[in-house]
Amino acid sequence: MLQQVNGHGSGSAAHGGESLREDLQEFLGGEAPLQQLDDLTKVNPVTLETVLRCLQAQYMADTFYTNAGCTLVAMNPFKPVPQLYSPELMQEYHAASQPQTLKPHIFTVGEQTYRNVKSLMEPVNQSIVVSGESGAGKTWTSRCLMKFYAVVAASPTSWESHKVAQRIEQRILNSNPVMEAFGNACTLRNNNSSRFGKFIQLQLNGAQQMTGAAVQTYLLEKTRVACQAPSERNFHIFYQIYKGAHAEERVRWCLPEGATFSWLPHPERTLEEDCFEVTREAMLHLGIDAPTQNNIFQALAGLLHLGNTQFADSGNEAQPCPLVDDAQCSVGTSALLLGLPEDHLLETLRIRTIRAGRGRQVFRKPCSQAECDTRRDCLAKLVYARLFDWLVSVINSSICAAPDSWTTFIGLLDVYGFESFPNNSLEQLCINYANEKLQQHFVAHYLRAQQEEYAVEGLEWSFVSYQDNQPCLDLIEGSPVSICSLINEECRLNRPSSAAQLQTRIESALTGRPRLGRDRLSPEPNFIVLHYAGPVRYRTAGLVEKNKDPVPPELTRLLQQSQDPLLKVLFPADPEEKSQEEPSGQNRAPVLTVVSKFKASLEQLLQVLHGTTPHYIRCIKPNSQAQAQIFHREEVLSQLEACGLVETIHISAAGFPIRVSHRNFVERYELLRRLRPATTLRRHGPCPDGGRSERPPCTEPATLQGLLQEILHALPAPLHCGRTKVFMTNSTLELLERARAQVLEQCARHIQRGWRRHRCRTQARRRRAAVLIQAAVRSWLARKHVRRLHAAATVIKRAWREWRIRMAFLASEELDGVEEKHSSQAPCSPSSSPLPLAQTRLQGAITRLWPLGLALANAAVGVHGFQRKLVVFACLQLPVGSPRSCAIQTAQEQAGVLSIRALPQGSIRFHCRKSPLRYADTCPGPSPDSVTGFNQILLERHRPGHV
Repeated sequence: MLQQVNGHGSGSAAHGGESLREDLQEFLGGEAPLQQLDDLTKVNPVTLETVLRCLQAQYMADTFYTNAGCTLVAMNPFKPVPQLYSPELMQEYHAASQPQTLKPHIFTVGEQTYRNVKSLMEPVNQSIVVSGESGAGKTWTSRCLMKFYAVVAASPTSWESHKVAQRIEQRILNSNPVMEAFGNACTLRNNNSSRFGKFIQLQLNGAQQMTGAAVQTYLLEKTRVACQAPSERNFHIFYQIYKGAHAEERVRWCLPEGATFSWLPHPERTLEEDCFEVTREAMLHLGIDAPTQNNIFQALAGLLHLGNTQFADSGNEAQPCPLVDDAQCSVGTSALLLGLPEDHLLETLRIRTIRAGRGRQVFRKPCSQAECDTRRDCLAKLVYARLFDWLVSVINSSICAAPDSWTTFIGLLDVYGFESFPNNSLEQLCINYANEKLQQHFVAHYLRAQQEEYAVEGLEWSFVSYQDNQPCLDLIEGSPVSICSLINEECRLNRPSSAAQLQTRIESALTGRPRLGRDRLSPEPNFIVLHYAGPVRYRTAGLVEKNKDPVPPELTRLLQQSQDPLLKVLFPADPEEKSQEEPSGQNRAPVLTVVSKFKASLEQLLQVLHGTTPHYIRCIKPNSQAQAQIFHREEVLSQLEACGLVETIHISAAGFPIRVSHRNFVERYELLRRLRPATTLRRHGPCPDGGRSERPPCTEPATLQGLLQEILHALPAPLHCGRTKVFMTNSTLELLERARAQVLEQCARHIQRGWRRHRCRTQARRRRAAVLIQAAVRSWLARKHVRRLHAAATVIKRAWREWRIRMAFLASEELDGVEEKHSSQAPCSPSSSPLPLAQTRLQGAITRLWPLGLALANAAVGVHGFQRKLVVFACLQLPVGSPRSCAIQTAQEQAGVLSIRALPQGSIRFHCRKSPLRYADTCPGPSPDSVTGFNQILLERHRPGHV
């Protein structure tokens, strides 16, 4: 049996009174560390005094969140703390590997629910129940959680999906100001009190991205439209249009400056919620265009004018009640704004239609002053309730996703807090009944069910006592007789019911119930219910009428005749309605009362919560004045006692909030057997396959138990294994998830390593193949290029040889032709006259000196001196010895010139027609035009008459 919790006893018998007092003095003596405790389970000993002192120290140190085991305690700071809810802080909690190691925050709960959805551990769907008294900060907490999910649950991959996600987030966030404007009001305890309950379902797809949301509402306090308690206000939207309307809109809605309305008390008070533009912009984002908004606000203005319609007592039952002095103008204005005929509206409010007899004859009876006021109030409540339901449907159609586009959801439950006023009626009874049901859900889930499950599973556990509110629920909703059943029975009886008669029936039928009492000093009929949060006195006057919530059929027919476009939508004409208006006698259907409808919707809500993993946030109200840095110990102590926080801390400190079935545990953590070789707990040695599991899915209990024990031996954290489930704490779950992530990371690394090795080998083979292919291609290209060059060189050489041979042939042909012509023209004709002697000598010199010029031109460049002389001598065929002893004889004179071959392009060219050989001494004599170059110079210098 577990006897201690964090070093202290879990029951009062474990310590004596003296020991407990010493522990208290020792713990409370150290004031410094109290505000540093982030979890109240670390308090030793756990008592109301120690818990209260810790909360007070944290609140005065501006620490507004602390853990109480499985519950988060949130204290209302009553001042703006923007850095506590910044987007950067949201990302910090979302990116943290272990958010529990950070400071306690509502973002910790939000991140835990989001990760539970991602882990897909049964049950997958999550829910957060935000509870507390009115004014404790439930609405603000729900709003911050929605912003958190809108930030972390939107990570689209493409730009198009990013825009869609942003639009969905904006619409979900814009639903808050619209719902608060039409459903919240200023009460005695809270300036922004929710007068309805709502369950917001945030829908996520398979990738844990937010795709939409759905809003379900519970029990709108529509009586507030026509009846406000002293020092309280109407719904926020009435003050918004009264203060924020422009001049043109005031004229259109008949709301002049300084006008007074009976249903608009305390208009001089200015609240943060009186922001008309924020509501307008939010409605625009939700798809409610400007003309529709104008119709909505016009109808609300018509309700305000309807409230100024006051009736006076007629004094004669046969005459309808007259209007007071200035009420006629209000009736006309209201009829104009609502699109109703004024006469018909006034007639419906003052005259009642009765059908009686077998022929269903119609009788018209004037109403009394009280009945006229009731019918007027009923008309206003009917219009506002239909308008509120229509707004909820518009919001759902704007933000709700298709059923096939989401797989899981996270639910946010924000219900009205526990209420106790001087005058409490049916609304407070239903509100406190809902809080009792939620407290019972918490008790059943954490306090009772956990301890019973520990005993069934065979765990060692010492039972912790707690306050069970089941007797209170039996008093309110029990069978066969309860407060709700008696009120419903009074509604079914076709008789007038008085407050005293209802009180008598409740006392007589429920005598002996410990949770029922009565204030005998009060002159009004009443009964007292001892709720878990404290006793509340309820007035029996008006309970039955409010429970009936009767709507005269003539009011519905009147609204169906409206010419206003909005009212036509809210009250469509139904042809079948006339035949089913008032069934007679025994065919009359049972009356569906307010309590019956609320009870059915509450049961449906609890079924949804039972199918989810709940998380609880307890909002604490430090003081009733809504002022910062003020901590009233008595008020906080009553709240701690009511919610059973001390018992919760006891059970959370010693219990195991995480419970997983054996099969689910094995399926999720079987891969942790890979950690066995790295741990010191090795009983069977390492796995022969290196940690790989090739076993088929276990179906036999023996195989399942074997695998379970093998996994438990490999784990680094201690677990408690029951008969069918494995129990663990949140810290153990974090260790398991971290170890699982480590194994998955190792597996991913193995896969990546194998893939990289395969990829490198494949790339190496491809690289070698590419190198071979490139080498072959380059070799082929090189051979092809060489062959082309060789072929080109061959063509060039062939062309060069042909050209050289052709030139040589042409040169030799030319010279040979000159020799033949010289030989053929050697004998001079007798008729020709002999040349002069000087000209004959000049031609001989030209003939002899021409080879010398040719030799000098062909001599190598840079050859001088003796070498040049040798070249000249060789060309002139002179002996090497002394030139004086030898006679000069040209080669032409000796043997004649055989041929002169042409040189390549760029060298000295000799053309046949300009060849100086034509001027040999055997030639007849050239013409001056045919002599050029060196020979022309010689001729010009030796011409007769030249100086």
